[in-house]
Amino acid sequence: MILLVVPFLWVDGITLWPFVLVRRPSPHAFLINHERIHLRQQLELGIFVFYLWYLFEYLYRHFQYKDHYMAYRNISFEREAFTNDRDLTYLKNRKWYGFWKYVSSEQ
Repeated sequence: MILLVVPFLWVDGITLWPFVLVRRPSPHAFLINHERIHLRQQLELGIFVFYLWYLFEYLYRHFQYKDHYMAYRNISFEREAFTNDRDLTYLKNRKWYGFWKYVSSEQ
C-alpha cells in the first residue's frame, strides 16, 4: 500500500491500486482498514475486473434505489468494507473472496 495525501480530494479516502489516497495527513485507522479491504478485493479479482464490477454494480444499485448514496453503500465491496472497517484484525482472518457474501444481501 502506498499512502498519498491529496488535500483537494472530495472524499476522505479512495483506493486506486496500489495507492490509497486520503484527504488528511494521519488518517484514522478505520479509514486505512477500509481502504486495505478494497486493496484485498482488487488483488483477488484483478484491477480491471474489480473496477468493471464496481461500476456495473453501482449502476445496477442506482437504478434499484434511485439514489447515489444508497447505491454506493450497497455495492458489495463497500458493504464488506463498511461492515468490517472497525475490526482491525479482519484481514488476518478474512477468507478469500470475502465480499461474495455481500453480493446478494442488501442494507
